[in-house]
Amino acid sequence: MTMSDDEMPSLADLMDGDDEQISDVDYVAARVAESTRAGFHSGFVCFVGRPNAGKSTLTNALVGSKIAIASSKPQTTRHVIRGVVTDKDSQIVVIDTPGLHKPRTLLGQRLNDLVFDTWTQVDVIGVCLPSHQRIGPGDTYLVKQIADLPRKPALIALATKSDLVSSVRMAEHLATIDKLQAEVGIEFAEIIPCSAVSGEQIDEVHDVIASLLPEGPAYYPDGEVTDEPTETLVAELIREAALEGVREELPHSLAVEVVEMRLREGRPEDRPLLDVHASLIVERESQKGIMIGHRGSHIKEVGTQARRQITALLGTPIHLDLQVKVLPNWQSDPKYLSRLGF
Repeated sequence: MTMSDDEMPSLADLMDGDDEQISDVDYVAARVAESTRAGFHSGFVCFVGRPNAGKSTLTNALVGSKIAIASSKPQTTRHVIRGVVTDKDSQIVVIDTPGLHKPRTLLGQRLNDLVFDTWTQVDVIGVCLPSHQRIGPGDTYLVKQIADLPRKPALIALATKSDLVSSVRMAEHLATIDKLQAEVGIEFAEIIPCSAVSGEQIDEVHDVIASLLPEGPAYYPDGEVTDEPTETLVAELIREAALEGVREELPHSLAVEVVEMRLREGRPEDRPLLDVHASLIVERESQKGIMIGHRGSHIKEVGTQARRQITALLGTPIHLDLQVKVLPNWQSDPKYLSRLGF
């Protein structure tokens, strides 16, 4: 069903609405009435791959700004984050999604549903296949899931982390990717070696994606790099800092809730200070002890790292107050999930 111009929601209306009712299609509809010149290409792309395949780092490299957290821990990404890349000929909206995995909790199932929903809406999917790792059953399963979509976006294969391998190993890896197409019954529009860390071939990735997008309007104003609320970005940077140096089981049980964020009153205009109060949410008392660390050593380090990242993001000095709270089995409790934005 199409909407008339009078019925078309504004982006402001959408941003004020219920998050559960906002989809990428809504964002498209909100901007589709805007005029654009012929030959301008725009649309949506997402990257998929196994944990630690370089999806979030690649998103940040394309956008040119850190909008998605990156960690060696699996299932780091939990929210759909949109990054915007605009030039004179195109606008690419990069959607960073959680990784597809076998769900063990209600949260895991909701994240998987989010991934599949995103796949059905994007114009291009980039399959990230790290060059320093062998293509395995997990990669094959992932590509088969995409092949079974009723509406298939354009597909590209990205041989990520090219800076970690020799030319001989890269040639072998590219040949394996080529075989994967025949095995699964799909066709990649392009197979591109790239490195988000060194910047190798990132421009090529951009140009290929732009060439596969349809002609359309600019969905976001020039200069905008994300539509993610500041509170969410701040919470994610805190979680990124908290993930480092903790045991393998803890990352899945960790969430961050920004309780309050406001400029401190009475400060000179040229010396602002942002007060941020946030809670680190875990599921068990034993995890609370791990997060705090011996004599508060870990939470102090989290605060130091997060404060540095948030100040760089916002350009304003911050005072960060962190508390650790226990919400038993929050990953499987609908009430807690809703409270935490899932």
